[in-house]
Amino acid sequence: MAKGFRQKISQKNMDNSGFGDYASGRFINKDGLPNVNRKGVNIFNRFSWYHTMLDLPTFHFLSYLVVAYVLVNLFFALIYYLIGVEHLTGIDKSNPLNEFIDVFFFSSQTFTTVGYGRIAPVGFLASLVATFEAFLGLLTFAIATGLFYGRFSRPRAYLRFSDIALIAPFKDKTALMFRLAPYKNNSLTEADVIVSAAIEVIENGVARSNFYTLKTQLNKINTLALNWTIVHQIDESSPFFGFSEEDFKNTDIEIIVHVRAFDEVFSNTVVQRTSYVTGEIVYGASFVRMYYPDKKNLSTVLDLDKINQYQQVDLLVFQQENE
Repeated sequence: MAKGFRQKISQKNMDNSGFGDYASGRFINKDGLPNVNRKGVNIFNRFSWYHTMLDLPTFHFLSYLVVAYVLVNLFFALIYYLIGVEHLTGIDKSNPLNEFIDVFFFSSQTFTTVGYGRIAPVGFLASLVATFEAFLGLLTFAIATGLFYGRFSRPRAYLRFSDIALIAPFKDKTALMFRLAPYKNNSLTEADVIVSAAIEVIENGVARSNFYTLKTQLNKINTLALNWTIVHQIDESSPFFGFSEEDFKNTDIEIIVHVRAFDEVFSNTVVQRTSYVTGEIVYGASFVRMYYPDKKNLSTVLDLDKINQYQQVDLLVFQQENE
């Protein structure tokens, strides 16, 4: 964070944020993970590879599996080729390319323990490599199966947050708003939200981040079926009280969001986080409604394409009308 707000904020600073006053950059990434780089440990201890593979997007996960499978078979094919194709029966020796292709497919058949039988190892060294590869293949597919099961069985919130937060009219004042909505058919109940703000202030010429709990108009709902607009009214108790449009644009602010709900299918609690920084806060706007009745008026349509749609509002005119 680069720019600080010099005004004294009356609300008490929050001490249990989990972040230090002098931490820098974005605290929570858009995907909900802390923006922290750890040093002092090697790369094998720095990451939990199991958690990493479970958190990967599906396309990345499948891509890594396919790439790893091809690379492993290329590696073993090269070993067989260096040992000598004469130690493998049934190889097409018409040219080196056909030899290597046959060796590669023999490696894939051995790795998966399919073993069609057209190509077979001859001699101790080739048989030893084939034995080790078959053993490695069994272990690898066991791990891959566990990862697939872990990804499918892991309870998730499946919430989509708006990419932006708004400073919008609310009652006779203004409010900070953002919204979220479930995008799958999972059933979430007893949903609650905790919202906090990190505001960089300048005290005695030194920039530091202060953390504040933001009171929301509604912090818990019984059923999360449609979209949920989280509203923090900017009144005398808000750390943003007295902020102008320029203050919101020039002060380093991060809104940290923590949502927790109960998944009835898994009978477990699910959690999802996100954050909004200064450039993602739109001043003077209100969200467009994103749900409406269907044509037969028998059910409600939740249009997730509208989760980021808003319309501009002149807050100065709104405030003057309510004075």
